[in-house]
Amino acid sequence: MIDVYGLKNCDTCKKAIQWLGETGIQYVFHDVRAEALTAAQVATWVKELGSATLVNRRGTTWRKLSPDDQAKAGTADGARNVILANPSVMKRPVFDLGHERLVGFNDDIQAALRQL
Repeated sequence: MIDVYGLKNCDTCKKAIQWLGETGIQYVFHDVRAEALTAAQVATWVKELGSATLVNRRGTTWRKLSPDDQAKAGTADGARNVILANPSVMKRPVFDLGHERLVGFNDDIQAALRQL
């Protein structure tokens, strides 16, 4: 069972969920706005993936952040705090496979998920 974290209205998350269903991969979807992420969870993700991978610096949420918050997102603790306060700044979807996390939805991610 895969845990998928994202936003229910995110087009990429919708595509990923549809693909998982069509592929027959079992998953549980967690809307990060409706189900708050824990500090420990985000800290683990930032440590494993890095803030450059986990923080979406191209989206609307990022552009709305203050310059101070944007600067803080460059550190592990700062990225954790920014994501906890603004979950939509996280790149998505995040696939939690238990032993590793994958971020985004492209051909490489699909290939990795097919091998489960």
